[in-house]
Amino acid sequence: MKLSKIKAPNTYLIIFSLIILIASLTWIVPGGTFDKTVVDNRSQLIPGSFRYMDSQPQGFFDILMAPIRGFVDAALIIGFVLIVGGSFYILQRTQAVDAVIKTIAHAHQSSRLIQRMLIPLFMFIFSFAGAVFGMSEEVIPFVLLFIPLALALGYDTVIGVAIPFVGAGAGFAAAFINPFTLGIAQGIAELPPLSGIEYRLICWFIITMIAIWFIQRYAKKIQLDPKASFTYLEDQEKRKILSIEKSAVYQMTKSHKYVLYIFLLAILILIIGVLEFQWYIEEIAGLFLMTGIVSGIVGKLKASEITDAFVKGASDLIGTGLIIALARGILIVSRDGQIIDTILYSLSTVVGELHPILSAQSMFIMQTMINFFVPSGSGQAAMTMPIMAPLADLVGISRQTAVLAFQFGDGFSNMIIPTSGVTMGVLAVAKVPWEKWAKWILPLEVLFIVAGLLLLIPPYVLNWQ
Repeated sequence: MKLSKIKAPNTYLIIFSLIILIASLTWIVPGGTFDKTVVDNRSQLIPGSFRYMDSQPQGFFDILMAPIRGFVDAALIIGFVLIVGGSFYILQRTQAVDAVIKTIAHAHQSSRLIQRMLIPLFMFIFSFAGAVFGMSEEVIPFVLLFIPLALALGYDTVIGVAIPFVGAGAGFAAAFINPFTLGIAQGIAELPPLSGIEYRLICWFIITMIAIWFIQRYAKKIQLDPKASFTYLEDQEKRKILSIEKSAVYQMTKSHKYVLYIFLLAILILIIGVLEFQWYIEEIAGLFLMTGIVSGIVGKLKASEITDAFVKGASDLIGTGLIIALARGILIVSRDGQIIDTILYSLSTVVGELHPILSAQSMFIMQTMINFFVPSGSGQAAMTMPIMAPLADLVGISRQTAVLAFQFGDGFSNMIIPTSGVTMGVLAVAKVPWEKWAKWILPLEVLFIVAGLLLLIPPYVLNWQ
């Protein structure tokens, strides 16, 4: 059999295999735990309290129960995906989305300035959102919007995913305000809120520009040779289903404009809600449900058309929910096996034996490894910063540097690890297999890692506090 004929395993098989792998590790890695305390409703580890304990090896039935337990544990995000998917399908049924996509596509064809600036402009917007209010789950509805837009512009599904997802991910990793990662980490490290923002702004700009350059380069490549696309065959089918033609011009009606105004208003309310009122998944899901219903009414859909569209949109994302449940199952197996704290302790002992610059870089790599098991920014901050902050004092680097290492370690890998519910949800919504996405984004991840290692040098040289 020719190598080109061999198909890569599908996403479900990959994730379930990881559940088996982590379960196997619970038989090898000794159990361990840190004592914990609760501060501001967050569980934090107490430095110096680690002790080994009897391991809890995960067996055959633990593996089989992991998916359903993952479904329960990730019920909020799965429900969020289904509600957003249903609500967005109502928006699509009004044809307002088709109208704006075809209008932008026509403007893109007729203006060189728009051709050059479209991807950088949108990516800066999403990166800013990631850096300011930690845009994460909120990116899912935008993926649904940008995929048909990217196809209409002559790009591919990967570009449609990358503009909002990688854009927001880059900003999230190099955030200068984000209260859900930077805010929590600085609070635990006993640093003033928003301190060190000047250097963080420099990091944010550099990381965002790397992401834009990489995606622009890929976009030009597939424009010259469409078959170079990672999703070429799948996109041929999507264009047929969406009836996308690059040359099409669409006249927007008043009804379409009103629907788009409602959508933009919802985004504004979303930003205010997250920043001012600490909205999370429940509130955001409610906002999008209301947006879908109101859009359907303004778009002159009948009540039966609105409900049918919602059910159709939600049902299309059942597979997405299953993938998220499987991904969460990996975390449950590692948590029940009592190996996460052992891994954290083992890695932290290495950091103190290195030069301060290498210690900071080791913290970054260590946070990246831990992120596989704890892909929650706030959760990882609560777990690791009580250890990393005092460790930074001991090895001669500032606590600001330790926080920056945490941000990079948490943020960069979020865009590729299969244990991230958001990543797997985005890919499932986009119908992009994880293995294809991983192959595409791996060079960008390498660039991010190199940039992160280099950006951790000036803080030591400049004594950044």
